[in-house]
Amino acid sequence: MSRTVAVGFDGSPESRAAADWAAREAKLRALPLRLVNVWEIASASMAEAPLLGADTQQHWSERIPREAAERIRARHPGVDVTVEQRTGWAGEALVDVAKESEMLVLGSRGLSGVSGFMIGSVGMAVVAHAERPVVLVRAGELAATKHTRNPSANPSADTACRSVVLGVDTKRPDDSLIEFAFDAAERRATTLHAVHSWTVPPYDWYGPSTNQRLNAQLAGTEAAALGTALRPWRQKFPAVEVVEDSRPVRAADLLLDASLDASLVVVGRRTRRSPLGSHTGPITHAVLHHCTVPVAVVSHS
Repeated sequence: MSRTVAVGFDGSPESRAAADWAAREAKLRALPLRLVNVWEIASASMAEAPLLGADTQQHWSERIPREAAERIRARHPGVDVTVEQRTGWAGEALVDVAKESEMLVLGSRGLSGVSGFMIGSVGMAVVAHAERPVVLVRAGELAATKHTRNPSANPSADTACRSVVLGVDTKRPDDSLIEFAFDAAERRATTLHAVHSWTVPPYDWYGPSTNQRLNAQLAGTEAAALGTALRPWRQKFPAVEVVEDSRPVRAADLLLDASLDASLVVVGRRTRRSPLGSHTGPITHAVLHHCTVPVAVVSHS
């Protein structure tokens, strides 16, 4: 694996937003940035169309990424930016790029402040199969939006960075997922907001007072489990302030609610396979489609 931050770039507004986010991340990590353009070879009939001629192909595959790299160097001094061209189906090519990188960043089209992302087939394929962290960045994402608001109620790069949100499965906590989130919070000098969802079992045969007591006991047990899962990471990252949030609500709803005041949401994807292939899981799938801030998906066993 090469220690680089890679970004899939095709010249679209969402890929430009992803490239800017990736450049800021590369600077945080003191790593080079790779702009990767994947040219999907057109069929013979489509290649004859005027808009897909040799000049257009060269424009998109060489000139657009090169100009983007020049713009990023100017906007982010000190970041080592390279351009790479690949051919083939974008989904497969970008999975290979992710395998060779510390992190892969992709753009997603933002539908609205409520609807969040539109994840295309390429993005979903990469998230479902990549072995390294993949970050989805929506179009319109700006550097200032990851910061808290200033006295004039506007986000500003001069204010503190918003929190990093982490979804924790206390029954099967994964080290790689938790470490990624703590590391991201430490690099941003911000709070880690760790959330954990649990379900209230049915107590229909008990009275109201007994139900309340059992729910309180369960809440205490679940909160303690979250604290236990995070304790070694608090010790490893003592500079990171941690907010533990354990509530009996749907996991996706809890993550989306926490994301409203976040700069980054970190979720996991288990690498298990089914006869139908790899999957992102229902919680991660919901967050990817509805969250309006960058989402990092970390694969783990």
